Amino acid sequence: MPFSLVRNDIVNMRVDAIVNAANSSLAPGGGVCGAIFAAAGRTALDKACRAIGHCDVGSAVITPGFDLPARYVIHAVGPIWQGGSRGEADLLHSCYTRALHLARENGCESIAFPLISSGIFGYPKPQALRVAINAIEEFLLKYEMQVYLVIFDRAALLISERLYENIQRYIDDRYVELRAFPRQAAEALPHARQRAEQADLPLAAPCATPGKRSLDDLLGHLDESFSRMLLRLIDEKGMTDVEVYKRANLDRKLFSKIRKEGYNPSKQTALALAIALRLNLDETKDLLGRAGYALSHSNKFDIIIEYFIEEGVYDIFEINEALFAFEQRLLGA
Repeated sequence: MPFSLVRNDIVNMRVDAIVNAANSSLAPGGGVCGAIFAAAGRTALDKACRAIGHCDVGSAVITPGFDLPARYVIHAVGPIWQGGSRGEADLLHSCYTRALHLARENGCESIAFPLISSGIFGYPKPQALRVAINAIEEFLLKYEMQVYLVIFDRAALLISERLYENIQRYIDDRYVELRAFPRQAAEALPHARQRAEQADLPLAAPCATPGKRSLDDLLGHLDESFSRMLLRLIDEKGMTDVEVYKRANLDRKLFSKIRKEGYNPSKQTALALAIALRLNLDETKDLLGRAGYALSHSNKFDIIIEYFIEEGVYDIFEINEALFAFEQRLLGA
């Protein structure tokens, strides 16, 4: 099952378990912790926590959810940020891992996390997000579970400033705004191309991609459907179906449908599979074409995907971080 970043209030998540960013004494606190206690029923949840008494930093414990939509509350104690040199990353990673295994041990099929330690504990949000995603990704490569990371803050604060600026610059260089002045823009494009060719200047168009296939190769698969091309690429890359759908952040049942001849996936799903297969830009466009889609420079979502492919970054969770920060739909889930 896949992993999703969502904008929501965690107490409203209809999942088997929600995670409380707790303190070691498991006492009601402020922020997300206070909201969870209030929604669950402060007296009942406090009594359950007092019965447990204590939880070490980097670990987690479980209680009923009481009045929450979730059956359980998993209380995970994250580290206080002290500059990053005192094992904070390992402790935070342990929080997520322990919470996920507790959920699995208690029969949960879905779980929702806040961004642990990123509030009053002071953990920098981009670093906290990276630790969270690494831990969740490691778990999902072995086990099946629907995992949500619930973000309440402004999305742009969650990735590094440098990455945000690099992607923004890439978008600015390539984005063709056709919505505001569609006729003028359309009329201007041929003139822009002519001027660029005369001046020997590059156009804001897809960059040349190394490793393009030959014309014979392209013509050799003219009648190939999306599913046939997908299965062929999986074999050529020496990957397994399980490896592909997990790296594509897809549900196993959905992947089973995609394998069947005649099934047409959504554009996000097709791109997720291209990322999982580590296709270059040329191959990605070909796979998309089999499902009737294309990449466009009038679409910021498409440009962001293109940026990561050209950078050789095929971690779908990292790509989804950036898509989330730019308020675009996510890949896979």
